Parts: sequence; structure tokens; C-alpha cells
Amino acid sequence: MLIPDITIAVDGFSSTGKSTFARLIAKHFDFLYLDSGAMYRGVTLFAQEQGLIAPDNTVDPSLEKALETLDLHFEAGTVLHMGERNIEKLIRTMEVSSQVSPIAAVPYVRRYVDGRLHAFAASGRVVMDGRDIGTTVFPNAEIKVFLTARPEVRAQRRFDELAAKGENPVFEEVMKNLQERDYIDSHRETSPLRRAEDAFVLDNSEMGLTEETAWAEGLIRGKFGLLDAPEEGYAG
Repeated sequence: MLIPDITIAVDGFSSTGKSTFARLIAKHFDFLYLDSGAMYRGVTLFAQEQGLIAPDNTVDPSLEKALETLDLHFEAGTVLHMGERNIEKLIRTMEVSSQVSPIAAVPYVRRYVDGRLHAFAASGRVVMDGRDIGTTVFPNAEIKVFLTARPEVRAQRRFDELAAKGENPVFEEVMKNLQERDYIDSHRETSPLRRAEDAFVLDNSEMGLTEETAWAEGLIRGKFGLLDAPEEGYAG
């Protein structure tokens, strides 16, 4: 028995490993992976390059019109491009991280990103991660997962990620940025971060990738009555 063409929504706080978790599921079950966070980071980079977001995070209203010219799309499945430019490295910097939450709180930005995500997911068999996928973007997703982890664990993960990219992060600054993003994401007027009532919660503070994969496999097997099915019967 094969898993049907469903949508799997993965939500959660910043630096809980949503993208890594979603990629694992997508690869394991041969689904398409879409990173909604990358889309918001792409819009943030665009706004910065166009001079449409001030150092105090004030967003110029002309961004709404400018988005009509913005071509954000994924190539090779998961690599975000702005037009012909590969912007993956640029959108993962602290400079972008420091302003992505204010940009993501703007209603017309969310409409732009939601529209792009719906177009990408039209064919089904999609795993998507973000902060409002299961509550706003795809409220009817067949499976919803909400990831969480202790703040200090999340800050350390983000610190290690930045250091591995050759940056020189300061842990206290990373923690502050994480706390600010948590507050903005949870208190924004449009689509605030919250757990969907029917979402399965996973605290991965003490889990590695192997344990997370096993947890997801058990969840999906149980959801579709595949608990006794051989592996080759559901992973195709």
C-alpha cells in the first residue's frame, strides 16, 4: 500500500530543525520538499537590496508593488533562486535573519508567499515547513507536525550553523535574535505562529536525525494503517 498524494505540514519555532526534519521525510517517502522560510528570506533579501526595509525594521509600503516583479522559485528541488541568481547562501546570513520576521508579518508579503507555495504544491505529495503551514497555508493538510525544542538548544544549533558557514556569531546575539523572532512570530496580527489543534507535537531537544526519522515513520505508518506493512510497501 502506497502513501496517497497528501500534504504534510511541518510548523514550529525558529531553529527547531524544521527544514532538516521536512527534508528527511520528503526523501524517505519520495515527496517534494518546499521551504516556506526560504521564501520569506528571499523576500527579505529583495527588500534589503531594494532599500525598502530600514535598520529599525520599518517596511516601505512600495514593497507591495515591487513584489509584482519578484521571481522567487526553487531549482533542483530545494535551491532558492531570485530570477537566475542562486541566493541560498545570501538568505541564511544573520543580516537577513534579523529582519525576516518583520517582513513575514506584513499581510501582502504573506499573500505573495502563500500564492507561490500553493502553485508549487498543486501536484500533491508535498512536505512543507514554516510557521503557519498547518494553520493558514494548508489547514487541511492530512498530517501536521509542530516542532519545538528548548531555547538554549535552538540557539546553539543556530550558532553552530552560522559558525560552520564561516561567520563569527556571538551566542548572546543569536539567543536575542531567536527570542525576538519568537515574539514577533507569535504576536503578529496576520497568521501568528501557533500549534494547529490536530498537529502532532515533537520536542526534538534530545533527538538526532535517526530518532526523528523513526518518529515520523511511525506516525505516517499509523496514520495510513501501515504498521504491519513491509518497508517497500509504503516508501515508494
